[in-house]
Amino acid sequence: MLTALSMGLAQAQGRLADTHVHFHHGKASLDEYRAQLAISKLELGTAGIMWFGGPNQALQGDVVGIRANNDQIIALAATESMPIATVHPYDGDAAPTEPKRVATQGRKVRKYPHTQKFDSADPRVLALVQWAEELHVIVLMDDASILPEACEKLFNLALQAPKTTSIFAHLGGLNFRFWNILQAARTAENLFGENIYVDISATAALVADSTIADEFVWTIRNVGVEHVRLGSDFPPFMPAQNVAAPEKRKLTDSEKAAIRHENAEKLLGLQAR
Repeated sequence: MLTALSMGLAQAQGRLADTHVHFHHGKASLDEYRAQLAISKLELGTAGIMWFGGPNQALQGDVVGIRANNDQIIALAATESMPIATVHPYDGDAAPTEPKRVATQGRKVRKYPHTQKFDSADPRVLALVQWAEELHVIVLMDDASILPEACEKLFNLALQAPKTTSIFAHLGGLNFRFWNILQAARTAENLFGENIYVDISATAALVADSTIADEFVWTIRNVGVEHVRLGSDFPPFMPAQNVAAPEKRKLTDSEKAAIRHENAEKLLGLQAR
């Protein structure tokens, strides 16, 4: 399948900013990821790499383990990689201390996955999201509508922290239709701060050959193409799967380039390589 997906990708796609990559096994994961890029003939501009995301990772109470693994992924980051750290929102004093520590090292993004088993509506989560603005850090919330009312809670979280840039992963998964509400939200005076961004990792590949694929593109445009970024969600999904998905839909070349790398480069202050 990867061989078929790679046909013409280098010419059609240009460079890639893949800002949703899991390296669960350190350097071994990095080597596998680079091999997949080579097979698919994809030119990587940058990758947002993280160590966590599984059901037994970055759980509440593992303050020492979380810090050690944050340091490991920071050390692993090569010139084409941007490390993404985490902390559990319920870990008391460590919850604000660890984000500040990694932020002072110039880390641009902090992520909270749904597997940490926290409630996005909890005041402790709001406090961390609001504080991220002071640290000049972007918050990446990862919940593909796995939990009940996930999209609604994330939307309200962003409304309560309008000065914090928030990225919501997977565009809500198969509940992506919810995010069409952003077009309506923009019409309400003093409500919406344009601080919501999304990535379409995994979901783009899931819907690429489905009957709802055109609805997915409609949603991307209602969210605002300039607010959408590409990701792979490697290793369960390969970069080529997510890059190939927009090619199958009625997106313009400029829209595809924006989603593929331009939006991420602008949002994260990355230099084109």
